[in-house]
Amino acid sequence: MLSNKFRFQSVSRRKFNTLLGLAGVGMALTFSACAPNGTETSSGAANTGTMPEEIRIGYQVVPNAELLAKAEGLVEENLPDTKISWIKYSSGGDVNKAMAAGELDAGLAGSVPVSTGIATDLPYQVYFIHDLIGDNEALAVRTDSGIIRLEDIKGKKIAVPFGSTTHFSLLSALENNGIDVSEVNVVDMTPDETLAAWESGEIDGGFIWHPTLGKMLDNNGIMLTSAKQLAEEGIITADLAVVNKEFASQYPGAMAQYVSALDEAVEMYRAEPEAAAAAISGELGLDAEKTLAAMDELVWLSAEEQASPKYLGTADKPGSLAKVLKESAEFMVTQGAIEAAPELEIYKGALYSDAVNAASEVAAK
Repeated sequence: MLSNKFRFQSVSRRKFNTLLGLAGVGMALTFSACAPNGTETSSGAANTGTMPEEIRIGYQVVPNAELLAKAEGLVEENLPDTKISWIKYSSGGDVNKAMAAGELDAGLAGSVPVSTGIATDLPYQVYFIHDLIGDNEALAVRTDSGIIRLEDIKGKKIAVPFGSTTHFSLLSALENNGIDVSEVNVVDMTPDETLAAWESGEIDGGFIWHPTLGKMLDNNGIMLTSAKQLAEEGIITADLAVVNKEFASQYPGAMAQYVSALDEAVEMYRAEPEAAAAAISGELGLDAEKTLAAMDELVWLSAEEQASPKYLGTADKPGSLAKVLKESAEFMVTQGAIEAAPELEIYKGALYSDAVNAASEVAAK
């Protein structure tokens, strides 16, 4: 847990932000002609102060701000009258399926599953960047596999969750090194399946994330390449937060408060990283030291940073994340994962930047 001093300051700031955040969002949207359900209010303004009875959040065990916000109860504190239902998923593909089935209001998925989700008309938008992926996702290979260089994985059995950011990274790495995917035995496995196959000696390697990655490296494994190394080659991946379009439209105040909670988690990690690591180590199944190492392998962005043109931008000027998503989708088209990638304007329209802009404005006051 974080120190009492920091938590006292954070809680005080949180209560202040709640009042300012709701007021700010309400003022920003009062000129809407219709209420969220399509009926006009008596004043002709949207009812932005309404809070949902429940928010169903699909999370993954990734050492980022959302997991810290969950561990510290920040979302519940920011939305005291709303039931927060945390639902655990093992991959972005599973989150996409749940979003398509209407089982979630918000969820975490990698940039590649999100890019394909938008391409296949899933009813969601990106409202927060949970992290930019660095060494947190990597290709681990067994020390007894005979693999020393990437070229050595020809004919080897490599596990990866299909449709994930690690799948994208693996295929991109193969392409960049002139290796045809048909030359590698790439198998579709969840993180849990990958670890079990690793421990039984069934696979030679796996492109995966923590905590599975750390357990593989600790058990006769070495890192061959990582998302951080690939990013230096222009292959960018991230963990993104998506929200059902209708839910975001109906509850903009709740979205602003949720992002404020995530922003507070980023602030906590930056102020007291060791305490933040201790708070989430239990769910990761790692000790605090290894948890902090995994956290440090990701790039955590504040709401203010995400509101810049480099990332989400604004409603009038969507940020560069749209281009990253389109390029990810275009690559997946070449792999036969989706039929076509929509135009850039579609990806720009899939960025919901109101919440990060509202949260960053409140934090600055």
